[in-house]
Order: sequence, then structure tokens, then C-alpha cells
Amino acid sequence: MTRYLPVVRLFRSREAGADRVAFIELFFDLVFVFAVTQLSHHVIEHLTPTGVLEGVLMLIAVWWVWMYTTWVTNWMNPETGPVRWMLIAMMLVGLVLSTAIPYAFVDRGLQFALAYVVMQLGRTIFVIVSYQRTGQRDAALNLTRIAVWFVASAPFWIAGALIGGTTQFVLWAVALAIELFAPAVRYWVPVIGNSPIESWQVAGGHMAERSGLFMIVALGESIIVTGTVFSRSDLTPSSALAFLAAFVGTILFWLLYFSHGAEHGHRYISAAEQSGRIARYTYTYLHMLLVGGVVLVAVGDELVLAHPDDPIDPTTLAVVVGAPALYLLGNLLFKRSIGRPWLRSHLLGMAALTAFWLAAPALPGLTPLAVTWIVNGIVAIVVALDELGWTTEGDEDEQEARAEESAGHDR
Repeated sequence: MTRYLPVVRLFRSREAGADRVAFIELFFDLVFVFAVTQLSHHVIEHLTPTGVLEGVLMLIAVWWVWMYTTWVTNWMNPETGPVRWMLIAMMLVGLVLSTAIPYAFVDRGLQFALAYVVMQLGRTIFVIVSYQRTGQRDAALNLTRIAVWFVASAPFWIAGALIGGTTQFVLWAVALAIELFAPAVRYWVPVIGNSPIESWQVAGGHMAERSGLFMIVALGESIIVTGTVFSRSDLTPSSALAFLAAFVGTILFWLLYFSHGAEHGHRYISAAEQSGRIARYTYTYLHMLLVGGVVLVAVGDELVLAHPDDPIDPTTLAVVVGAPALYLLGNLLFKRSIGRPWLRSHLLGMAALTAFWLAAPALPGLTPLAVTWIVNGIVAIVVALDELGWTTEGDEDEQEARAEESAGHDR
């Protein structure tokens, strides 16, 4: 007779309060603080179109590992021994992956690829076995579909690392494309079909909180870069102003996401009937834009801190202006996906940043320090307009609630 482990031991209860983030999950995130720092340094040291594309590819891979693990800890109970040790093992392999980032396209491609494949497949197999041992065969089948897609992408990771050169980037891009496409078709596999959307329900509060914590990890990396570069720079009025500009920019980015985005998203997904669909689109895909914007702003901060008074060059201009534009786009799409309207404040901000980027080469005497303060001014206006818009939305929601209450009394 088959003996099953108690489900409650390995998997989260769906009772109120059971979706809190565990300390081991925060501990697990430490590896990704290092990974994000490595990524920003890679882009800074290879600030060419090719170097930026390599950084983007590795950033998506790092995010993909972290997000899949977040889905797993949404279902499984991290306070249990087996899950906790699985996360610790993932931390070790994640550290191996992170140390390979600076040289992943030089001589450590195989280290990066093997670590990535081991993390994705190893964690998935662990969950499959856990579901099987607790008698949840349908859930095990869902994870088996995911494993099949990871197996399909693995040869491209390994072959790219072995071949190297331009082919490495192409093959790794193919591998990521396979994995990014998989959730869109619900991990369809011949014979066994795809996963029903109902099977991907999540604890919405946990998913929203974990995504917000990763945003803090990324913003924290920007603080680390700013402090490190400033501590090594000569103390001058320009370097002090550049340091202050970087700090102000980080605060503005925090306000854009956390003032009226993160908490609203938490409530929205928690109340949704199909939380899995929102988790897939809003938190799995759209947050890649937000994280990319934060990593890019750290690159811009370092460029400005290194040469605040030099004439602005096209690369620095593109990074310093492009980072907040990408972040605004991510916030716009994120907030729209959780029920807010198309925010004119964000659209106007992106338009203003684009106009400034086009006009900047014609402005005499423009320096990186001046550019970053102008950009901060534009983003600050967006923050103020968003605050005003949120107040209006709140008043309208309150009026609707009162109207519904009044109609109920009339009936």
C-alpha cells in the first residue's frame, strides 16, 4: 500500500495568513543581490550594443530562475525541512551562476549554463517528486510538463557555451525564447496536452509581496553601486551633487512602484478569481521591464558619478534617459494590468524623456550631472501627477461604493 506524506507538511495551507513570506525566502534572495550587482557591472564594463544585449539576456535568465522558485515557494511550505534545504541548495548553485556572469561570454559560459540548467531542472524535479509522494498526481503532471520544456531548452544552453562566440548568444537566446514561450501555451506537450489554467492558482498576496521584495533587491543594488563609486571618488561639489542625484532617483523609482502600485496589486491579485493568470502576466512577464529599468539606472548612476562634468556622450545620454523611460513603461503596463486606467502621467513622462533625449545633442554645455537632474525633475513631476491621479481615483471609488450602498438601502 502506498504511503503518502501529509500534504500540510510540504505544501502551504490556503488559510488566511498562511501566505506570508518566510525568512528562508529572504535569505535565498541574498544570492540575487549579488547576481544583480554582477549584471550591472557587466553592462558597465561592456557598454556596447553587444554587451548590453548580453546583459539583458543574462538578466532575463536570472529573473526566470528567481520567478520559477517564487512560484514553487508559493505552493510549497518553505518552513519544512525538505523545502528549506532545496532552497539552500539553490542558493549554492545560484552563487556559482552569479560568479560566472562577468565572463559568461568569455570563458565561463559552461559554468553559467550548467548552473542555470541544474537550478531549473533540479528544482522542478524536486517538486514533481514532492507532489507524487503526497498523492497529487495532477499537480505532478503539471510540473512534468514544465520539466519537458526545460529539457528542450537545455541543449541550447550547453551547446552555446561549448561553441562560444556569436553562436553562443544566438543559441542562448533560442533557449530563453523556448522557456518564455512555454507559459503562453500553458506548457503544451504532445500526448498529455497543456495545463488547465485553474491548476495555476496562487496565493496572490505572497506573489505580490515576493515581486515587491525583488524590486527592493534591485533598488538596493543601485544604492550599493552609488555608495561604492562615491566612496572611491574625489570629494568635489560635482561628485556630491551626482551622489545626491543618484539617491533622489532611487527614491523616485521607489515611489513610482510602491506608493500606488505594489499594495494595489496585492489587493487586486488577492481578490482575483484567476490569480494564476494575473501572476503569469503581471508578475512573471511585466516585472522584467521594471527590473531591467532599475538595473539600467544603476549603470547610469555609475557613469554620471565617474564623469559628472564631462561633455555628455551619446551612450551616457541613452542610458541615463532610457532607464527611467523603460521603468515608466513597466510601471504603466503593471498598473494597467491591476485595474488602473492608462495613466497619462506616465505617458507624458515617457514623451518628455523622449523629447529631451532627441533635443539634448543640440543643447550646448550639457553634462551628465545636468542630464541626471533634468531626468529626475521629469520623473518627480510624474510622481506628483500620479499622486494627484490616485487621489481622484480614490474619490471616484468612494463615490461608487457609497452609491452602491445607497442603492442597497433603497432596495
